[in-house]
Parts: sequence; structure tokens; C-alpha cells
Amino acid sequence: MSTTYYVASSLDGFVAAPGDDLEWLLQFGFEPFQEHYDRFFAGVGAIVMGSTTYEWLLAHDDTWAYPDLPTWVFTTRELPVPDGAEVHFVSGSVADHQAVVERAAGERDVWVVGGGLLAAQYQQAGLLDELRVTVMPIALGAGSPLLPVAVPTPVFELVGTIPFSGGAVELHYRSAT
Repeated sequence: MSTTYYVASSLDGFVAAPGDDLEWLLQFGFEPFQEHYDRFFAGVGAIVMGSTTYEWLLAHDDTWAYPDLPTWVFTTRELPVPDGAEVHFVSGSVADHQAVVERAAGERDVWVVGGGLLAAQYQQAGLLDELRVTVMPIALGAGSPLLPVAVPTPVFELVGTIPFSGGAVELHYRSAT
């Protein structure tokens, strides 16, 4: 089992354009990535995300994208829960909740979905095992950073790359800690 930040990023290191806009990413479609995503997703047993990612999903999908997976949303606000979703709202340190999330995942992985702020908290708590970053062939110039850490990280170990049609490349890193 591992805790993995699986995300797409622009060439210049942004996971969303200003205003949490993902149109830059959606223009690429999902077809070139579907088989790879399905293999990754089959190994996921629990999901964690920040409230910005959660609210984006609620606003842009008619149905909950992860109906069979327990999901923890880090937030300090009350938010709606979609029908059929197992959503737990938590706040505070990611370390305070990791044991419960891992138990729920069982032998499968924990997926840190979306935002870099939450992924950075996982990394700085020493809880982020892997980064799987699909770098898209576009620069945004501004937006939400990929991994906005407060201090430099140890060097990550590159364990694989996967090129996709259209110019995207997944970089698979393992944490050095």
C-alpha cells in the first residue's frame, strides 16, 4: 500500500489555471490516458482531497465520480454530500487522519486527488510515498502549483516514465523519505 499523489500538471508546474480552471487540461481529452488511469484506479482503496477539488467535482459532474470508495475531504466548512457517496469531512493535520484512511484502503493505495496544497501537506508530514505526475504539453503562466511545499524536499527517485500520444509524459517518482 502506498499514498500516491496522481495528478496532471502543465509544463510550468500548475495543476489548475487561475480560478481553479481546468479547461486547459480537459482540451486533451481522456482517451489516451484511460487504460493507464483504469489500472491505477483499480489499485485505489481510499481517496483524500481538499475542499477546492471536492467542490469542483460537485460542480462539474452530475454523479459522484467515486461511489465505491471512501473519501476524506479536508475542509473547515460544511459541504453537501452527493447521493451514494461515502464522504468524511475532516480538518487539521493530515497525519491525524492517515491511520483511519489507510485502514479504510485495506491492502490498496490511498490516492491524494487534485490540489497541490494537500499533497504538499502529505509530503511534508512524511506520508507521501509516490508522485505520478502527467506533464501536459502546455504552459499556463499562473495557477495552482503542483507541490507548494514550505521547505525543500528530499530528492525524489524517478522509477518510471510513460509517454502518451499527444505529447504528455507521466513521471513516476518514489519519495526518498
